Amino acid sequence: MALTFLVPGRLDQLTGGYLYDRHIIEGLRALGQAVNVVELAGRYPQADEPTRTLAAAALARLPDRSTVIIDGLALPGVADCLRDQASRLNLVGLIHHPLSLETGLDAANARHYAQLEAALWPCLKGAICPSKHTAQALRAAGLPTDRVAVVTPGTHRPTTIRQAKSEGPLQLLAVGSVTPRKGHLLLVDALAQLRHLDWQLTCIGSLTRDPAASAALQERMATHGLTHRIALLGEQPDQRLTEAYQRADIFVLPSYHEGYGMVFAEALAHALPVIATTACAIAATLPADAALVVAPGDLPALRDALQQALTDGALRARLSNAAEQAASALPDWDSAVQAWVAALNKVSR
Repeated sequence: MALTFLVPGRLDQLTGGYLYDRHIIEGLRALGQAVNVVELAGRYPQADEPTRTLAAAALARLPDRSTVIIDGLALPGVADCLRDQASRLNLVGLIHHPLSLETGLDAANARHYAQLEAALWPCLKGAICPSKHTAQALRAAGLPTDRVAVVTPGTHRPTTIRQAKSEGPLQLLAVGSVTPRKGHLLLVDALAQLRHLDWQLTCIGSLTRDPAASAALQERMATHGLTHRIALLGEQPDQRLTEAYQRADIFVLPSYHEGYGMVFAEALAHALPVIATTACAIAATLPADAALVVAPGDLPALRDALQQALTDGALRARLSNAAEQAASALPDWDSAVQAWVAALNKVSR
């Protein structure tokens, strides 16, 4: 039988979670597996009543005994019907990270999502996650250990490795949708204290997913007088993103939470020195000798790490060499798809 993927909104969105879903779907089809994709209309993860009605109808239309992969972001949409549908469908979650840990949620919303996920996850036959950190949250909610699998995302290996420049400003690169969770405001505040150094920052990632966060970032840049040194490019196609990695000297993203952090693996694959945080799954993605890591939200520590990387060429070279070595152990997407098939067979049998 065909597999069915339920995803919130369009599958072609350029975030880590959607890219993971798309690579798995494309890989499954390349192996000859029939895959249907249902793109759920509505607002996620808020999932108001019209959204829930549409999602419930989509789930109800699926044939009995279908294996249905539900992206974790879509779970609020099927909250009203998941328990009943679990009796006739083989439901597997593709859980990128707990929704309740999204940065910027007020206490009431964080509590709402935590309670919702704690109630919904045990309704699933099983779940597949990109990291051990997310898997632990699912097990804590009651899923048996043998019903939770971890499949690390694949990583594209560039055909050529960038060459460090000998002159001009050092190029910093941040890749991630502009949302509070990614820490762009903190990054701008840290760089404002290093305006005496020669650097430029390029930010690639959606500017429309969270309009309030984008507006706050542009206001902060203007307040610090850094609009001429920071470029907000929005989402970019694969080729442009690859070119940005090739031009960069340092990758930096001070996230408050990551379910895995595919962009950090991509930075390693491009042999980039990385500045990141110790938040959640990031520590498992980045080897200690390839990155400078600081506590999430620690402005002085982030400023100091940036200053070190910007002023110490020997340090950048050591981090770059370690990143290149670490990248050789990263799975490619073909092996990730194979691992995902094995995981699905394990958690859904």
